[in-house]
Amino acid sequence: QVQLVESGGGLVQPGGSLRLSCAASGSIFSLNVMGWYRQAPGKQRELVASITVVGSTNYADSVKGRFTISTDNAKNTVYLQMNSLKSEDTAVYYCNYKGKRVAASPWQHDYWGQGTQVTVSS
Repeated sequence: QVQLVESGGGLVQPGGSLRLSCAASGSIFSLNVMGWYRQAPGKQRELVASITVVGSTNYADSVKGRFTISTDNAKNTVYLQMNSLKSEDTAVYYCNYKGKRVAASPWQHDYWGQGTQVTVSS
C-alpha cells in the first residue's frame, strides 16, 4: 500500500507562481515514475509532467518552459514548480505514483493522491 499526500494548491493571480508537493509513503518500489496530472471542469484528466527514478522528465506541451518537476528521493517527495501561471492552468492537480519490481514487467502499483485545487484568477 502507498499513500500520497499533496499540498501547495491555492488561488494565485495570472503570472504568479505556486509549488505543489506530494509526499509518498508506504511500500514504494525502487523502479517508479511519479507524475502530476490535472483535471479541469468538464475536461479529461491530463498528464502535466512526470519524472522517473533516474530523473528523466516529460512535460505536456502546454506547460513546457513554465513548470518544473523535481524529486527529493530521500524524502520520497515530488514537487511541481509552476511559474507564469495562466487562467487555463486552473484545475485540480493530482499526484500519481507508478511502481514495479522488474523493469520488463507491467506497473504493479498505480496510486493517486486526493487532489489539490489550483485556481488562477485575478
